[in-house]
Amino acid sequence: MKPIQVALIGTGTVGGGLLRVLSRNREEITRRAGRDIVVARVGARDVAKARKLVGPDLPVDADLMAVVTDPAIEIVVELIGGVVDAKRLVLAAIAAGKHVVTANKALLALHGNEIFAAAQDRGVMVAFEGAVAGGIPIIKALREGLTANRVEWIAGIINGTSNFILSSMRDTGASFASALAEAQRLGYAEADPTFDIEGIDAAHKLSIMSAIAFGIPMQFERAYTEGISQLTADDIRYAEELGYRIKLLGISRRVESSEDGRASGIELRVHPTLIPAKRLLANVEGVMNAVLVKGDAVGPTLYYGAGAGAEPTASAVVADLVDVTRLHTADPEHRVPHLAFQPDSLSNTPILPIAEVRTAYYLRLRVADKPGVLADITRILADAGISIGAVLQKEPAEGTHATDIIMLTHGTLEKRVDAAIDRIESLASALSKVTRIRVEDLA
Repeated sequence: MKPIQVALIGTGTVGGGLLRVLSRNREEITRRAGRDIVVARVGARDVAKARKLVGPDLPVDADLMAVVTDPAIEIVVELIGGVVDAKRLVLAAIAAGKHVVTANKALLALHGNEIFAAAQDRGVMVAFEGAVAGGIPIIKALREGLTANRVEWIAGIINGTSNFILSSMRDTGASFASALAEAQRLGYAEADPTFDIEGIDAAHKLSIMSAIAFGIPMQFERAYTEGISQLTADDIRYAEELGYRIKLLGISRRVESSEDGRASGIELRVHPTLIPAKRLLANVEGVMNAVLVKGDAVGPTLYYGAGAGAEPTASAVVADLVDVTRLHTADPEHRVPHLAFQPDSLSNTPILPIAEVRTAYYLRLRVADKPGVLADITRILADAGISIGAVLQKEPAEGTHATDIIMLTHGTLEKRVDAAIDRIESLASALSKVTRIRVEDLA
């Protein structure tokens, strides 16, 4: 059988990794795919730089659209990143009847609904394992491996940069700014780290996983997103004292209507989270990623590995290439749907606003060191229907008349905590804003 012809758009870190993996493991990949997979053309904005990577024998073209629409090309691998140009090229490839493999999470989170609809109409595949958690095969697990399950929730450490920063803060006692600088020095954080440290990258990935897990359209714009830039070394230390660790988690959970007035829906949220130190996710360190999925039949399953990098992500891209090659001539009706559920069976289950989320909370406040302050705070929480699970009150620093009070609450609605925080911060004894971090057991 003749080789399948592939166009590679983008020769950055992952593009280079893809070429190396395809070359090094060519025999093994061919045996799995049933035919040879050949990169026949390369599209790159910087032709000279790309040619150094691919060598003299492989055609390199700065006209990306010409590469994508070449009639000889059967699969387009999009690895240029960004959204505007990537969307234009991917839709052009689909319109030309090409299958697409992409690792572009922002593209899919923002425009996946349009892209998948176009692919469905044209009868081609869009594969995207590399878009979430690097080399961890979480997309395939959700789409196929767990297909017998009604997924109850997903909780994941899905951004290696933020996880490295939090691990560094815990291990060394460093401030957030110092840990970020170290991540940048080591190449784990970009010069502009906003997408990573503010949770946007994780929200892109969570939106994709949630759509597959719950059979809903992509809804990134409804995700609640909160990053780690406001966390302090004090919070890391106090969490440890209470038996917890802080991780930036992406959490998506199916919620049924309940007695406390919550409607049914899907939680879709990214934020710093206290996790009991004994839990597996709490012990994922450095730049590693991990995703915990709870299915009704299988129970909790954990997927762990390198969440980024040239060859880990290339591993996922090549796996997609093999899948597309195997199914290249298959009847489109017999392929696994892009979002696991048949397109006409997607649900309109709403995404719940963060005010309707129910979880436990870590609350920290600096107050005047005088009698009755703790009683005032606990009375406000009680009035809001919030019960307290644990309290730490620190000794005042020498020469000051202020102390930190740290509380862990039992589970309650976010809107109740919002109302209580407003009242607590209005106390004359309150010397700071309340730091609020959500707590999840993930049992």
